[in-house]
Amino acid sequence: MARAGDTADLVLRDARLIDGTGGPSRRGDLALKDDRILALGDLSGMRGAREIDLAGKAIAPGFIDVHTHDDRALLADPLMTCKVSQGVTTVVTGNCGVSLAPLQISTRPPAPMDLICEDPDGFFADFGNYLGALDRDPPATNALAQVGHASLRVGAMDRLDRAASGTEIKTMRGRLEAALEAGAIGLSTGLFYPPASAAPTEEVIELAKALDAYHGLHSTHMRDESDHIADSLEETFRIGREARVPVVISHHKCAGVSNYGRSEETLGMIEAARGRQPVGLDVYPYVASSTTLDSVRGMQAARVLVAWSKPHPEAAGRDLKDIAAEMGLSIEAAVAALLPAGGIFFSMDEADVRRILSYRHSMIGSDGLPHDVHPHPRLWGTFPRVLGHYAREAGLFSLEEAVRKMTSLSAQRFGLKDRGTLRAGAYADLAVFDPDTVLDAATFDNPKQPATGIEMVLVNGRVVWQDGQHSGARPGRALRRQDLDAPRFNGAGGCGP
Repeated sequence: MARAGDTADLVLRDARLIDGTGGPSRRGDLALKDDRILALGDLSGMRGAREIDLAGKAIAPGFIDVHTHDDRALLADPLMTCKVSQGVTTVVTGNCGVSLAPLQISTRPPAPMDLICEDPDGFFADFGNYLGALDRDPPATNALAQVGHASLRVGAMDRLDRAASGTEIKTMRGRLEAALEAGAIGLSTGLFYPPASAAPTEEVIELAKALDAYHGLHSTHMRDESDHIADSLEETFRIGREARVPVVISHHKCAGVSNYGRSEETLGMIEAARGRQPVGLDVYPYVASSTTLDSVRGMQAARVLVAWSKPHPEAAGRDLKDIAAEMGLSIEAAVAALLPAGGIFFSMDEADVRRILSYRHSMIGSDGLPHDVHPHPRLWGTFPRVLGHYAREAGLFSLEEAVRKMTSLSAQRFGLKDRGTLRAGAYADLAVFDPDTVLDAATFDNPKQPATGIEMVLVNGRVVWQDGQHSGARPGRALRRQDLDAPRFNGAGGCGP
């Protein structure tokens, strides 16, 4: 317990303290020492080796990006400027069935695995070696890593257009268990994508059963987010029930004009399921998604931008219809000519996005693709967009509720100990921002723009972003399953200790 006369490393004075719980903010000071919060409140009797008067600017727990594809970026671009510039201090990787480990391959990985790394030498046969690489060459953010189902399939099967055999499931489960022992936090699936679309529900259940003993969770890019979304939700709930594992629905959306308005139905299904089992979900604050360009048939998109193209790099950032017209090709033929490639798909209704954002149990995840030439602006703008556009400008929810969705809710769902709230003894992962000016600057035309109003960001007590610039510090940590207090399936709805 801090006492009057104690000396802190840093004292932030006269701040609006938003503690992450969703409760009312209050005016006060915050002091930190080493990597922890020392005290907060009226600290007029405490001195710091360094003191900063914030004049009413907000301090919140560092934001937790629960859905990223930063697996390779953490190593290739460890400053993680696209994340720390928006207040993110922890990222969750290995989503949508795609992870860098455990996998050893000799050729370019199939889509969508090439979204995180196209070089076969960039993958790790051993999950512990991947986490060890992050330990040796730390990034600016903390990281939690999942095992991707598609990565397991590619490493264990000779063909991906079929169900795995019993022997192959045994091989995959052994590798999953070894990864969990090494520190993986769970298993993700991307049943929408070709490497896993042939996998029956039973295959996923058999793998997910390994998670219970390790307190792991299962996140999923569901098999269908458009016309058959209700069936996909039921499949997700079934996997969780039969494997006895908490599930997280990734980037929840209702894609395609024919599905506009269905978020009322899907959120009702999720709410009902939550009464029987632990179910979470995340969402990003945009009406456009982004993935491999060959997914265009299933997107029902009103507009498509090219994010990158290997054979036609000049296409990045341009409208697919314009490119097809210049080539004198149909949309389908133009897509084939551009592959391998990525796209941005305008396929959602703003009312659905707002409804899902407003749902009390929805977390915030960017789903950004850091290796795209012309990425979706969510990579740089997700969290300030929620704070500035949806909370302040649109009044969708209070600033305190916006922060809760990015911090304590996420920390609780993923079992992060001593992160996600402002309190004495918690890790000093902090985002300092101006509530009146914080806003995303990244756009679909200019996506690589840091937000405005993010004044300072600290990770484990060290400043990584201040006054619009990266400090160069890289104090992030690879957080392992053993570091967590992960929720478990308790058989009666909700999560038990």
